[in-house]
Amino acid sequence: MSPDERSLRRRSFLADTLALILFFTTTGILNERFIAGMTWEQVVHARLLGAVLMVPVGRPYGLWRDWLMQRAGPSRLSQILWDSVALVSFQVPIYAVIIAISGASGGCLLRGVLGATLMMLCLGRPYGAFLNFVRARFGLPPGGDKPMSLNV
Repeated sequence: MSPDERSLRRRSFLADTLALILFFTTTGILNERFIAGMTWEQVVHARLLGAVLMVPVGRPYGLWRDWLMQRAGPSRLSQILWDSVALVSFQVPIYAVIIAISGASGGCLLRGVLGATLMMLCLGRPYGAFLNFVRARFGLPPGGDKPMSLNV
């Protein structure tokens, strides 16, 4: 692998991971405290665990999103739909594990997962736009424009 390829992989990893941590730490706090009804101690635990887990999943999610976004048409509705499908299908299962480990159970866990699902359906496109914004700051192109590659 050339130095340029290594640099591109490193920048892609950093951009996708940073975007995921920044965006979902904020939205996670809101969901966990005000929708799921978790205590502040549980929220802190969930966010710390979430941040640790976001490091290895930030780039794989970016690749997953790019792959799914290739199916999106040029219309705004298509972009919204595919960004939402990407986010819900990848992140909700991970989120459910995070809040369960952090102490949510029963109705609290169910409300948290349902709240996260609804929130991610609404936030799919805003997060996609934020991810592309962060990628641009790292000198990277927006996602979904070319076939998924593990080299990028």
